[in-house]
Amino acid sequence: MGIRVCLAGATGWAGSSLARGIHEAPDMELVGAVSRSHGGKSLGSVINQAGNTTLISSTVTEALQARPDVFIEYTKPDSAKANILLALQMGCHVIVGTSGLSDDDYQEIGVAAKKTGKGVLACGNFSLTVVLLQKFAEMAAKHIPHWEIIDYASSKKVDSPSGTGRELAYRLGRVRESRLDIPLEDVKGPKEVRGSRMNGTQVHAVRLPGFMISLDVIFGMPDQKLVIKHEAGSSAEPYVDGALLAVRKVGTLIGLHRGLDSVMDF
Repeated sequence: MGIRVCLAGATGWAGSSLARGIHEAPDMELVGAVSRSHGGKSLGSVINQAGNTTLISSTVTEALQARPDVFIEYTKPDSAKANILLALQMGCHVIVGTSGLSDDDYQEIGVAAKKTGKGVLACGNFSLTVVLLQKFAEMAAKHIPHWEIIDYASSKKVDSPSGTGRELAYRLGRVRESRLDIPLEDVKGPKEVRGSRMNGTQVHAVRLPGFMISLDVIFGMPDQKLVIKHEAGSSAEPYVDGALLAVRKVGTLIGLHRGLDSVMDF
């Protein structure tokens, strides 16, 4: 019997691609799907996948009645934490693909995961290139004290920074804080121009039409700089393989783990 999976946000841009991948995976069974706007329909009829007869539920509570092994949260920041905590209470391991959760949110989720003896794997981005960017940036931060993050997305993206940018700032903060030659309190002009200080890193969010999701982390030294860049295309396909890997690995975890690399061999 395969891993029983419930996917919240199954008809969204990223969720629909992941739903197709789970349905096609030989070691998984998609037993639940959540979409407020398509409740009561078969998932295959909505995402145009023949043979996918998974019934869409309007609420997470309803979908969890199928007793999945793994719950995947791919909805909106305002509902994500409640969905995750409910899934843990129902005995599921959890994968978080939704961006916008704060460090305080994750602290609460981590406590709940330990209490229930389940694993939560929070991935700001499932793309392999993002995983590598995070690892390379952590390596660079050990040797270069000055850096800043620029987070790009379309003008319609609500969360700023993205989950990818937020996760990168968190990870760099575990290495050390970036150095500011001019402290923020000494800036002449609006301090917001220098971005937001997150986990000891200056983060800038650009939200304009024409941008897809991309991220720069820029390291500076006298007479030299290092730019590590991730750019995503218009398809959600790059995120599917990483998410499937997370499904296969999260059952081995207890407590909160952040980043896909925590279950990868580097």
